[in-house]
Amino acid sequence: MPESRSPLSTAQIVEGLTGILGAELVDTDPTALRDASVDRFKKYTAARGIFDGPFPSAIVYPASTEQVAAVLRFANDNLVAVVPRTGRTATEGGLETVVADSIVLDGSRMDAILDINPVDMMVTVQCGVPLQRLEDLLREQGLTTGHSPQSKPLAQYGGLTATRSIGQFSTLYGGIEDMIVGLEAVLADGTVTRIKNVPRRAAGPDIRHIVVGNEGALCVITEVTVKIFRYQPENNRFFGFLLDDFGAGVDALRELITSGYRPSVCRVYSPEDARQHFSHFSDGKNVVVLVAEGPQPLADATATAIEQVFADRPHVRVDDALIEQWFSRLNWDQSAIDRERREMQEQPHLGYTTEVSVDWSRTDELYQAVMQRIRTEFPHAEDLTMLGAHSSHSYQTGTNLYFVYDYDIRCEPRQEITEYHEPLNGIIVEEALRLGGSMVHHHGIGKYRTPWTRQEHGSAYVLLERLKTVLDPNGIMNPGTIYPLEA
Repeated sequence: MPESRSPLSTAQIVEGLTGILGAELVDTDPTALRDASVDRFKKYTAARGIFDGPFPSAIVYPASTEQVAAVLRFANDNLVAVVPRTGRTATEGGLETVVADSIVLDGSRMDAILDINPVDMMVTVQCGVPLQRLEDLLREQGLTTGHSPQSKPLAQYGGLTATRSIGQFSTLYGGIEDMIVGLEAVLADGTVTRIKNVPRRAAGPDIRHIVVGNEGALCVITEVTVKIFRYQPENNRFFGFLLDDFGAGVDALRELITSGYRPSVCRVYSPEDARQHFSHFSDGKNVVVLVAEGPQPLADATATAIEQVFADRPHVRVDDALIEQWFSRLNWDQSAIDRERREMQEQPHLGYTTEVSVDWSRTDELYQAVMQRIRTEFPHAEDLTMLGAHSSHSYQTGTNLYFVYDYDIRCEPRQEITEYHEPLNGIIVEEALRLGGSMVHHHGIGKYRTPWTRQEHGSAYVLLERLKTVLDPNGIMNPGTIYPLEA
């Protein structure tokens, strides 16, 4: 891990931050600092009480964009690394502190819903607004964000935007990048920049996307404006089908999507993954799940198309009510995280995921290649208790594959990542890149997929590299995230 380049001691950093924000917004509690040094990528070692650092010097809770700017100016002037965060649901090490005495900049107290505009169909919020709170408020008004990641009960808008989040209804509503209208961000030197809210413009490159997905490596997102939609759950139609072949399920989704239909939920689960979710009816088969929603004529047309696509394919129809019941319990909250933590404390077992994307023509090939390589090349294959995948977000040109794997851990807790998680992650990423796909679909690069960042972008990496050079010349913004540390 790199050493701090700052000339300031820990005490001097804390003193400087306290002078800017006041003591009440600067947290130096040792337990809080320890917990802030990792995210869910190290959930097993953290559950076992292992925190190897380096630890941050402080966690700061700015209450305004001006305070964010002041903290960043102080950090930039004194070469102190900064790790921005909000909802803390990251899974790829993006929130891990890898430089000693970093500042963890937590935007969760900037949680004002600034404007709901039902005429122009957009809402403006600060970075710390929880998605669940906003969604609950909008639904009271017959509106919705259309955004529903599994982390919905915990996620906040700064992190959702910074990681290019996607939700369970993405095939209809899109990812967060499709929902963002405008935003406000603060650069490493404290410069505040605002991208205005317009339906579309052709005034040069779309500069929203310099900020969306930057994972705190270029700037801190302080405010976002997103689209909103009519909320019409009374028109929802739920579908479930059992198929013998995973590729046939993918092909059914491809036919539906490329014909112009957009179910809000569009998924196919391999038998192993399906067993986790649908054990009471999956019967060892692949499970396809679809939801049609929107205005009634549109929902009805989508429902008709779904039935027509499967009419020509051998299948078993699942009771619609079973799919509706399953979907209502899909999200996880703090209680689920706490339960998972207790289970890891009690037994050496872990479940994890790696999500990638690929063109339709290579989807089944990618699935088969990953399953074969892991079963034959992974050195601890005998410890796997589950290996499967599902497609959950589809597009005109392709889909994602969300690989899931559970394993018993037969090594020291500190070795779990290198012995199990990294080799499994590596096989999936390598196969996705080999077949022309992307190494990450929606969790972000974090710090643990950076070895493949250059390969992911190829000759376009120079664009990414020069953004970093210009926007963060001192390299203080979330070191090791997106950009390999040696860069």
